[in-house]
Amino acid sequence: MPNRLINSTSPYLQQHADNPVDWHEWSPATLQLSRDSGKPILLSVGYSACHWCHVMAHESFEDEGVAALMNALFINIKVDREERPDIDQIYQSAHAMLTQRSGGWPLTMFLAPDTTPFFGGTYFPKTARYGLPGFADLLKRVEQYYRESPVEVREQNTQLLTALKRGEAKATESRAADLTREPIDAALHEIGDTFDGARGGFGQAPKFPHPEMIEFCLRRYAESGDENARHMACFTLEQMCRGGIYDQLGGGFARYSVDATWTIPHFEKMLYDNGPLLRLLADASLVAENDEQKQLFARCARQTAEWVMREMQSPAGGYYSTLDADSEGHEGKFYVWAPGEVKELLSPAEWDVASRYYGLDRRANFEDKFWNLTAALPLGIIANTTGQTEAECASLLESARQKLFAARKLRIHPGRDEKILTSWNALMIEGMAHAARVFGENAWLRSAYKALAFIQSTMWDAGRSRLSATHKDGKTHLNAYLDDYAYLVKAVIEVMQAGFRVDDLGFARKLGEVLLEQFEDRERGGFYFTSHDHEQLIQRPKPGFDNATPSGNGIAALALLRLAHLSNEHKYAQAAERVLTCFFAAIDDHPSGHGSLLMALQEWLQPTQLAILVGPEAPLREWQALLAAMFLPTTVTLAIVDGNADLPAPLQKPASAEVNAYVCRGVSCLPPIADQVELRRVLSRGRVS
Repeated sequence: MPNRLINSTSPYLQQHADNPVDWHEWSPATLQLSRDSGKPILLSVGYSACHWCHVMAHESFEDEGVAALMNALFINIKVDREERPDIDQIYQSAHAMLTQRSGGWPLTMFLAPDTTPFFGGTYFPKTARYGLPGFADLLKRVEQYYRESPVEVREQNTQLLTALKRGEAKATESRAADLTREPIDAALHEIGDTFDGARGGFGQAPKFPHPEMIEFCLRRYAESGDENARHMACFTLEQMCRGGIYDQLGGGFARYSVDATWTIPHFEKMLYDNGPLLRLLADASLVAENDEQKQLFARCARQTAEWVMREMQSPAGGYYSTLDADSEGHEGKFYVWAPGEVKELLSPAEWDVASRYYGLDRRANFEDKFWNLTAALPLGIIANTTGQTEAECASLLESARQKLFAARKLRIHPGRDEKILTSWNALMIEGMAHAARVFGENAWLRSAYKALAFIQSTMWDAGRSRLSATHKDGKTHLNAYLDDYAYLVKAVIEVMQAGFRVDDLGFARKLGEVLLEQFEDRERGGFYFTSHDHEQLIQRPKPGFDNATPSGNGIAALALLRLAHLSNEHKYAQAAERVLTCFFAAIDDHPSGHGSLLMALQEWLQPTQLAILVGPEAPLREWQALLAAMFLPTTVTLAIVDGNADLPAPLQKPASAEVNAYVCRGVSCLPPIADQVELRRVLSRGRVS
């Protein structure tokens, strides 16, 4: 008989609905049950696409004996970290303090009834192995310690709460210092020290995309012409696009590579990775180091956008969250190929090209018996060895890809987490709109419009002017977090650059108002992760560090700076300055870990440039395409058909029979520009003088 998780909106929780464990969702009633019973809480945090979450569930949570122990000794709470990132952040921090090790998922924490953790870990096997204790034995030992050592537990809990508060205060401590560009310069050196010059990326295995680092490098190149910065960004994206972290048949990127060569991914695909990477591919295509790289970025952007629209966009418009790593109980089974399987599907000519290109003529790279496809050899080299032209090889490769893709579609697909998260949707809306602008793809812009319309109609309560965080099966709920508002403001501004609509500016301003009213620390500056009226937890994080997703404070500061220039509302810029002042000490201590805040700092030091195009629609689109082909990361470009008297002062520009461009930075504006060559020259200078 299913347990109470069957009614959850989270697919991850629903995956545990048939467990014999007496699972509860996190709620005031559940926490009261722990206090009333005196039982400690076993908190298990994960997400639907998490491979090791599935392993622990199969080994322990589906086992009657283990479940009986859990039910007898604990109040068991299951949390989806994607729906409750507030809870996940707090207990990941607590885990790090208790164990002196990095966390991850599944996160397994044991809490006193007041929700203070006293013991924790991540994955535990059912029986002792990997140097870890068996989970059943661990349950008994933890409960015994809690029951027999109440004084020690209370003392440790007090120390932990103090440490959490101290850590949060240290991360946002203000030092008497001016906001300067020194951390921007230092960050490039830090990034360079971790750059893998042979294989791209930053650091060693496991290797993550780190889109904020890539974006920072691209911005540095635009600002100063630093060729090393461009190379680190473009070479990393090139190696990812050629590697197994990229789905060579269907498009889209997996979450990370388990090796340093980008060959074998952790096969889950996350929406939050692919939105920023789609945007970066578009930008990198404008500044690629060579034509081959440029074509590669364009192809991967196109395939990724098509994957998103094909597999990740709901009929109602919102984007789904993730695709699982597993299918049929095996990680990567949907994506990998057995020897001989590919050859049977292709013609001899197709096989001759595809086997070399995808590395099928080499030793199997996954579990010593399967191939995960990579772009192992450039088509130019294949053409030289086969005696064909590169165009002929490209045609054969594409026909082979289509055949393999069609055959793969017949396999059992990985599970899809169909909950719709506001923050992750915002990242994809921004990525899709930006790529649409760069590549001139109206279908991609329509996809972004459709997703934004879903957010506005389903996730936004116009009466209360508040967002919800998640939607699934007709139910929209949970107070939205900092990331939901910050990412969405930035996404709406990007949508306006792709196609200006007056109502979008109004919506962005409403979101900005909620940020200031509900999230700002009015005493010390910066934004809390949760709103002022959110459930009170043992900690209230104010995150500045970029993690798997960009810092909400960094994105809020950047978006509010831009919103201030568009709306003529100085309070947004003042709030952004308070963010930067609050976090400047942390940025200065570890610049490369604060890429989002560094980009906001860059636009605070040298204000965002506005390029407002006004004129008749047909020629206006031509001018808009001209600017879209330029890499202008600190310029906001709006194309306004024939002007609009209802707009804020910075956007109120006189209309005429011809297109005019108005270029402003801060309070300095140039005379209207009516010549495209002159506009390119002015914008290429990067500043108004």
